[in-house]
Amino acid sequence: MTGKLTLTEQEWLERLGPEKFHILRQAGTERAFTGQYESNKAPGMYKCAGCGAPLFSSETKYNSGSGWPSYTAPVAPDAVDEHVDTAHGMVRTEVRCAKCEGHLGHVFPDGPREAGGLRYCINSASLDFEGDQT
Repeated sequence: MTGKLTLTEQEWLERLGPEKFHILRQAGTERAFTGQYESNKAPGMYKCAGCGAPLFSSETKYNSGSGWPSYTAPVAPDAVDEHVDTAHGMVRTEVRCAKCEGHLGHVFPDGPREAGGLRYCINSASLDFEGDQT
């Protein structure tokens, strides 16, 4: 993805507010089953709450039972970046927005086999939803 968005930490805080800042800029995690998009079934596009970049389509969203919105794939291969995360004594794969480098969540290899086997487990607070206008 081209056109990286770079702001100071103060500019991010002013833009996002405390909760979204904690998730997107400090790699925080919302509590399971509390996010506004966890059970959303409406058709549309999930975009980065930090920069508005399209990240996940409702067509790849499924109910994983994990308590966070889950997707089988990003909207495009270059929409997200993946990084090794060794925080909290675990080794996981962190998912970040490719445009603004905001923390979104993690990807795990326990998704639906028929859809590639991946589960993108994403914080609702890192997303904005734009429903289909049809």
